[in-house]
Amino acid sequence: MLRISELRLPLDHPAEALPAAILKRLGIPSADMAGFTVFKRSYDARKNAHLTFIYIVDVEVKDEAALLHKFAGDLHIKPTPDMAYRFVGKAPPGFAQRPVVIGFGPCGIFAALILAQAGFRPIVLERGKAVRERTQDTWGLWRKNTLNPESNVQFGEGGAGTFSDGKLYSQIKDPKHYGRKVLTEFVKAGAPEEILYVSKPHIGTFRLVGMVETMRAEIEALGGEIRFQQRVTDVLIEDGQVRGVRTASGDEIRTDHVVLALGHSARDTFEMLHQRGVFMEAKPFSVGFRIEHPQSLIDKARLGPHAGHPELGAADYKLVHHASNGRAVYSFCMCPGGTVVAATSEPNRVVTNGMSQYSRNERNANAGIVVSIDPKDYPGGPLAGIELQRRLESHAFVLGGETYEAPGQLVGDFLKGKPSTQLGSVEPSYKPGVKLGDLSTALPDYAIAAMREALPAFDRQIRGFNMYDAVLTGVETRTSSPLRITRGENCQSLNVKGLYPAGEGAGYAGGILSAGVDGIRVAEAVTAGLLGQ
Repeated sequence: MLRISELRLPLDHPAEALPAAILKRLGIPSADMAGFTVFKRSYDARKNAHLTFIYIVDVEVKDEAALLHKFAGDLHIKPTPDMAYRFVGKAPPGFAQRPVVIGFGPCGIFAALILAQAGFRPIVLERGKAVRERTQDTWGLWRKNTLNPESNVQFGEGGAGTFSDGKLYSQIKDPKHYGRKVLTEFVKAGAPEEILYVSKPHIGTFRLVGMVETMRAEIEALGGEIRFQQRVTDVLIEDGQVRGVRTASGDEIRTDHVVLALGHSARDTFEMLHQRGVFMEAKPFSVGFRIEHPQSLIDKARLGPHAGHPELGAADYKLVHHASNGRAVYSFCMCPGGTVVAATSEPNRVVTNGMSQYSRNERNANAGIVVSIDPKDYPGGPLAGIELQRRLESHAFVLGGETYEAPGQLVGDFLKGKPSTQLGSVEPSYKPGVKLGDLSTALPDYAIAAMREALPAFDRQIRGFNMYDAVLTGVETRTSSPLRITRGENCQSLNVKGLYPAGEGAGYAGGILSAGVDGIRVAEAVTAGLLGQ
């Protein structure tokens, strides 16, 4: 097949315009084209009065060799790459060794799925509950101010990505096309097929719930086990080799291959691993607030006269500003038509995150506006970043009135340095609620200064971004893991053989897609270890 890129068509083009454009681009009659599929569709809104769709298509033709020769110097017509997934190995009949996967978020799901499909019957230990029970517990915090520390936005089947925008794109390098395997498995589990070709695919929380259950059922059908409410409290290490794990219920599971697919909030597990001598190091992360605007403001600024077009949906944005104090300020996890959610996993702390459904039809747009920090800001070893997060989250709890309400402030008041006492046109979406006041003490001084500089700069890119009554809600502290459980080229811990740090918690992913990709990569490394390759 041939892959044609940079094929542009008007926004409202009829369906027949795409095959006609392919034939014209190749200079062939319709009889010479057996069929085509859309690999990617994006849009260019830089000149929003002339917005166009940009297609990448894979085309089946009669004489591929002749066309490749004809377009040999054309960068936009090439052979379609082979993106099929191939297992690096399969378990032989009667193979007895079983790997253990700790955590059942996106990384753990794909690590377990690949191992199960390869015949290794993994045992998954998830500290939280199954996804539907977990959803009820999560609503308990949002609606009743009641936190379950083991079943919440962070812990449970599906991981933190279940209560998010369900974004399925990433900027990671993916030469082996693992991302395609992730998307294909999601479609097989019930995701809309459009995630295979739209430029910024997303799913939304409600759809993710059913998909996670379907993927769990496949793992179990292939001989794997998923054990819920099984918090790992110890890793058994003998002479630098992992030999098993122990859970809070007292169970001991012997194995020589353990995948650490922890989320970035598994703080007690990080502490246990550190005590056991597993090598880890502090890494940069970011802290900030959530910002909410009317979605209509973002749509108009980004899409101009095409705002509200059904083919485009709710508009998003991506912003970055390099402040004069050396800090980078940027938008993070932007959720069009979504809500700000309570995302704490520890009592008496407040953490914010963003979430949206597949429809993205809520009234507000929200995003994290966060400031980069690095280990020199929190000296003290690999766990020092966790302590900083905890201090900020505990202070946010106090600022919010100690009821799990979040502290908030109008953007205009934040820029002027005065407390907010009354909302304007933007009604914050965070539940259990927002307590207005002064956010100037909610983050370190350097972060507040950088953010006050960045907001007016962002307004020059998106008109109205620093509108006076846009709402800031604090705090956003769990943008990524504050540490890395460092691994070697074989994906094993630097000093514990058979221990495979993976995904967001270990510092090797950031989002659903990259976590799933890392789960596949680590599952292949485990396969090699199991087979002695």
